Amino acid sequence: MMPVMILGIALLVFVVLQFSPADPAYNALGDSASPEARAAFAEENGLNDPLPVRYFAFLGDLLRGDLGVTVAPSQPVVDRIATAFPLTLQLTLLGLSLAIVLALVFGVTSAVHRDRWPDQVFRVLSMIGIALPSFWLGVLLIQQFALNMPILPTGGYVNPADSFSGWLQSLALPAVALALPVASSLARLIRTSMVAELDRDYVRTARGSGLPPFMIIRSVLRNSLITPLTVLGVKVGYMLSGAVVIEAIFDLPGMGKLILEGVNGGDVGLVQGTVLTIAIAFLVVNVVVDLLYLLVNPRIRTV
Repeated sequence: MMPVMILGIALLVFVVLQFSPADPAYNALGDSASPEARAAFAEENGLNDPLPVRYFAFLGDLLRGDLGVTVAPSQPVVDRIATAFPLTLQLTLLGLSLAIVLALVFGVTSAVHRDRWPDQVFRVLSMIGIALPSFWLGVLLIQQFALNMPILPTGGYVNPADSFSGWLQSLALPAVALALPVASSLARLIRTSMVAELDRDYVRTARGSGLPPFMIIRSVLRNSLITPLTVLGVKVGYMLSGAVVIEAIFDLPGMGKLILEGVNGGDVGLVQGTVLTIAIAFLVVNVVVDLLYLLVNPRIRTV
């Protein structure tokens, strides 16, 4: 279904951006260009063609990997995305890794100590984490750990090839701002799934047989991960879109900066390319999550 979904996303993005008030001819030629020059630009670039003709031309360019050029300076959109997307991907993966670790720790601890004080504490903390918007959390982190306690930078990006520690410091606060809401949501799902699984007959049998608790918890956790994995695929999309806002707060030159640049400059092609890239990345991640089901529960292979 991925090709069909990509076509649908491409159609939606293309049609929506056609209603943008930005005039490509005006943005490309400037306000000093004559009406004749603008009309010639529109004719040369197919802006006067009917919408279906422009859409199929756009699809043809998309299949060739051509997303057009930016308005000013004139650069291929693909090259701009190739420079910005790795940073967004790094931030998302770092935040996702942190979210998974925190969710497993909190979720498993809550399930094992069901209805006792660790469970109550983690449930309250998870509710607070879910309620915190990432952008507001990012501002709080900057104020506390970059201004009041200047141990981490307020923003900017360091290439890992230049300094790994500098790279980690530059992405630490943005990754935490992205990870905490996702970790809180996943922890609640893991806790709920494990509590239901701990009440099954095979768990009572394993306990009665004298199996070590860590082996029982490992088996229960593995059987409880299907639902959290399903939600994880959706949460990655949330993190990709949330990274756009977080990058603006922490002044990171990723996809968020490209989208803001395209919106502020009326560059429809740049916005179109970045949104499509993020949407396709989200689809790819969900396919990977579907394949992870086979590792977590091999019985799915026979379905």
